Amino acid sequence: MRRLLYLSWVEVLHVVRDRASLAQLLLVPFIQLVILANAATFAIHDTPAAIVDLDATAASRALSQRFAASPHFRIIGGPRSVAGADEALRSGEATMVLAIPRGFERALVRGEGARVQVQLNAEKGSAAGIVQSYAQRIIARFGAERGEREGTAPALRRIDVQTRGWYNTELDYRQYMVPGILVALVTLVGTLFTAQNIAREKELGTLEQLNVTPISRAEFIAAKLLPFWVLGMAELTLGLGLGAAVFGMPVRGSLLLLLGVAAVYLVAALGIGLLISTAVDTQQQAMFVTFFIMMIYLLMSGLYTPVDSMPGWVRMAAEANPVKHFVEVTRAVLIKGAGAAEIAKPVGMLGAFAAGFFGLAVWRYRKTA
Repeated sequence: MRRLLYLSWVEVLHVVRDRASLAQLLLVPFIQLVILANAATFAIHDTPAAIVDLDATAASRALSQRFAASPHFRIIGGPRSVAGADEALRSGEATMVLAIPRGFERALVRGEGARVQVQLNAEKGSAAGIVQSYAQRIIARFGAERGEREGTAPALRRIDVQTRGWYNTELDYRQYMVPGILVALVTLVGTLFTAQNIAREKELGTLEQLNVTPISRAEFIAAKLLPFWVLGMAELTLGLGLGAAVFGMPVRGSLLLLLGVAAVYLVAALGIGLLISTAVDTQQQAMFVTFFIMMIYLLMSGLYTPVDSMPGWVRMAAEANPVKHFVEVTRAVLIKGAGAAEIAKPVGMLGAFAAGFFGLAVWRYRKTA
């Protein structure tokens, strides 16, 4: 028992003296808990919504105020017509549009059964279903309370909700999950292999031999990145074909546009891996750091839970997540058929990430003679 305790104490000293391992064991799980507990939620708040009130009566305004007072919706200004609301959905400015037709109040008063239309951007997948349930609940409660106040049967104040989902009418989960999962797999494999690359050279002792060659640091990092970039592009292309053939994934936009954006994104994703590889000493450390970063990246990307459901500070932090922007681009191009103008913002962010992470990897790599 004494020998066992001595050996165990030696292992404890190894961990305590290795600050990197100590931080990985004690700090990383709690950081992940704080961030991911806020990111992994299905309660959606502040969903951008537009209201087109064609009735302009006291009843229609009261219903509009119910949506404005709900914490689940954030009413945007601008659309005053059905065409304007359609454009807000198309551009991504709005996730939901509530259209109140003319004669809404008159139908309620006469007990004829008023109607409203709820249009959803179903490109966002599960978020659309949750938003739809919120909207139907608010409308049903409004009709029931109006009936109680007027002393009439609830059925006479019932409001029929006509729901229309854009881009994914049936809310088929495969149409928005398959593109996202494909992005996740390509990212995970590429980042993990590049993160181990330079660390493996350090462990084998071959990095010193490369350091005495006349190649520059930028050439060295680019040479490490290029093979995995080609592999990632090939995997993504094959994955798109497999997704369309096996899972019925729609391809409504330009594949050339998507592959062009993917070429930029992979520089960012692989640059993160090389940056990790320059900062660690062993492949084991590289795997642990990659796992930590990928867990946060994937759960804050909108792949499994909608970004709209996350608190404000988490949504702001998600803007620094390249996976989130590429998942957004992939779904927009494949499901919505978006063009270059509609994805210009996330593509610009990906370009900045690609230049930034590649530059940091070059700067962090210390070439010794």
